[in-house]
Amino acid sequence: MNEKEGTLGEIGWEARQAMKPGILIISHGSKESGWVSLVDEAVSSARQAWGEEVLVAAGFLELVEGRLIQDAIDELERAGADRLLAIPLFISSGSTHVSEIGWALGAYEEPGTETDLTPVACSVPLLYGKPMDDDAEVVDVLLERLQALSVRPDKESLLLIGHGSKEEGFRQAWERGLARLSEKLIEQGGFGDCRWAMLQLDQVGGRWEELRSDKPQNDIVVVPLFLSEGYFTKEVIPSLLRGLPSRYDGRTLMPHVRVLDWMSRQAGNWLNDIGFKRQL
Repeated sequence: MNEKEGTLGEIGWEARQAMKPGILIISHGSKESGWVSLVDEAVSSARQAWGEEVLVAAGFLELVEGRLIQDAIDELERAGADRLLAIPLFISSGSTHVSEIGWALGAYEEPGTETDLTPVACSVPLLYGKPMDDDAEVVDVLLERLQALSVRPDKESLLLIGHGSKEEGFRQAWERGLARLSEKLIEQGGFGDCRWAMLQLDQVGGRWEELRSDKPQNDIVVVPLFLSEGYFTKEVIPSLLRGLPSRYDGRTLMPHVRVLDWMSRQAGNWLNDIGFKRQL
């Protein structure tokens, strides 16, 4: 919790009632209107779930003119927000974007990577949340997506494909998250085996070969670890799987109600931490 906000015991009842918390959902941005619509739909659902007393806005890292991170912060402050939670709608802590956004928001002393961002202007306390990684909601969506492809999980090997990173430090964070997800998918989904692969490291073919070598009798099922369908899920991954027998349909994490649940959990924890009480 941001020290400026004080502890729950330091905040009086009247002050808690007068709070106007704002939640900023930050995502990458895209020239494709479909991605912006997906985010807007999630934010609209969040507004309904959290009520009018909690302000909500979406801000994009780039490519969405007039709706960048600073635009969203300005919007929330104009609406009266007196403290903010920024939730990075990104897959992995290994994303360089998560790091550079955190630096721009004042959460980190260094951006961790080269960036064109500049520090944002924000006049109220701001707390930076966490990306998805191996959270339970992500596992739930992946397992549901796999239901359409899986016939007998114990006789199937799973290949989990994410974007990944080549950069030192960020690569390891991706590896940790993918490894934990693989373990949870085996445990909860009952799959006979699981490997993960990063597109940035060109690992898909090699990991497919490992699965085939380890359990040649198993069918191979492939699931993408991406927020939305696009170039990577529709073109890159299918091209890499060409000639490699497998089942793949390209379905991604969004849209799905569990993504809203993931945002709501972070928001709910923060609202509880700052002592926010909804007026009945």
